[in-house]
Amino acid sequence: MNSKTLDELLHDREAKRPVALVSQLTENRQWLIYPDEPPPADLGPGLIAAARAALEADRCELVEDSGQSYFLQSFNPPLRMIIVGAVHIAQALAEMARLAAFDVIVVDPREAFATEARFPGIRLAKQWPDRALEDLALDRGSAVVTLSHDPKIDDPALASALASPAFYIGALGSRKTHRARLERLGARGFGDEDGQRIRGPVGLSIGSRTAAEIAVSILAQVIEARRGAGA
Repeated sequence: MNSKTLDELLHDREAKRPVALVSQLTENRQWLIYPDEPPPADLGPGLIAAARAALEADRCELVEDSGQSYFLQSFNPPLRMIIVGAVHIAQALAEMARLAAFDVIVVDPREAFATEARFPGIRLAKQWPDRALEDLALDRGSAVVTLSHDPKIDDPALASALASPAFYIGALGSRKTHRARLERLGARGFGDEDGQRIRGPVGLSIGSRTAAEIAVSILAQVIEARRGAGA
């Protein structure tokens, strides 16, 4: 790798900017491909599409194009999990998600709940969720889970998440609670297609009962959504 490409790649990594590195194996040439920027003019459209698909799926692979072999490497920033509501389930979920290499942020304006003692080593955002999520600039690598069970806290977070490209949105509550939630979001201008993006009741159906078990079901569903295992 030449020094210019290496410097650009390191800068992108530091800036948490997604980028795919395309390496031509026979001639030792390399290019950087971004999700939403014009690609290099000397790469074919098939190879560019393959690189962007690999980046989207967060995978590395060997491909053939026009008789040449290329290795595609994906460099995505860490996935983020934004947990709204600093409740008992959030305590378990935050630790599990961190072990799964998520960048975890817990959002709750209630300072008695969002404390370092209850969430050691976890980033806390004590603003109201709409403001906090705006500051966090949700992207396609973001998962949002609302757990407060309080519409004053959860609904603004869900509205912000629905207005973003977040890959996962989940909300705690029964089916009855979820129907009422969708009605409130409908009054805010969100339609049926928006409502279908919300996993509610949140988590895979594995018979969870305890806070830790519910956290397991949520994290598993988030991973399933990211990896496409449930498609």
